[in-house]
Amino acid sequence: MDIIQAIILGIIEGITEYVPISSTGHLILAQAWMGLNDSADNAYAIVIQGGAILAVLGLYRKRVATMVLGFFGKHKAGLKLAINLFIAFLPAAAFGLLFHDLIEATLFKPLPVIGALAVGGVLMLFAARWQRSAYQEEGAQNTVKPFIDIEHLTWKKALIIGLLQCIAMWPGTSRSMMTIVGGMAVGMKPKHAAEFSFLLGLPTLGGATVYMLYKSSDALATMDITAAIIGVVFAFIAASIAIKWLVAYLSNHGLAIFGWYRLVLAIVVAILIYGGYFSLSGNNESNTIEGGDATSSTFEPVTFEIDHCPALPVAIQETPSTMTGPTVDCHIPVLIS
Repeated sequence: MDIIQAIILGIIEGITEYVPISSTGHLILAQAWMGLNDSADNAYAIVIQGGAILAVLGLYRKRVATMVLGFFGKHKAGLKLAINLFIAFLPAAAFGLLFHDLIEATLFKPLPVIGALAVGGVLMLFAARWQRSAYQEEGAQNTVKPFIDIEHLTWKKALIIGLLQCIAMWPGTSRSMMTIVGGMAVGMKPKHAAEFSFLLGLPTLGGATVYMLYKSSDALATMDITAAIIGVVFAFIAASIAIKWLVAYLSNHGLAIFGWYRLVLAIVVAILIYGGYFSLSGNNESNTIEGGDATSSTFEPVTFEIDHCPALPVAIQETPSTMTGPTVDCHIPVLIS
């Protein structure tokens, strides 16, 4: 991985981690496009999540501080928020530990990502339509419709958001999409649901990063440290900008734009794959549709070996000829692989 690739992946991680378009899906597609598929590249994609985590810690440092005070009995609302985040985090932690290896082996590929992007796009279009009818500041009788803010979220509703977050383990679905839609479903305004989603990313992304780094400890030894630092920095900057933009956008707009983006991206990538412009795996594996014959772009190494006496018909002499001399060893190269 070179520096330019590290910067590109860092920016992709930062922008897509909290915007509901799937960071994992975008990273899988970007790495496949660049041909980055070894263990060090996969470990890099995990490390740069740290930049996105730091962005939330920086932008929401006051809320994080209230949670810390809550643990010491000095901020009741902060303690309640911390408990709700922990409850929402538990389903993903349990589900991830049980099924991570299976999910990674079967779903961390471009084709499943395309499917999740498309399905998620349709879901967001329906959510946007529902949002326009359900989330009006003024009700039918000109009464202000009540909404739940972060401080008044109950543990049961936090658990519902956490359960929906588990669906996002299918790469391409988007953790932020499921948690934002889940927050809206339990009665939160879109911007408040987004803020809860960002904060929920702290334990979720933090726990997933630590777990994956533990499993990828060997790959970390071969990772380019300079590229990793650059990726974290760019992920931090991009995530900070994306978070501020998303909160401001959701205050006045719906989710439809993200649904249309996901559908367009799924269609474009599918066309590129079926047109042969996009490698499914980023390596020498087959680029055919599932069920086709796999071919390799490399050849088996070829060497020449000197066969002492090949099995060829030769004239046998009982006695040496005065013209040719005694019979000698034959040296004919034989092609082997």
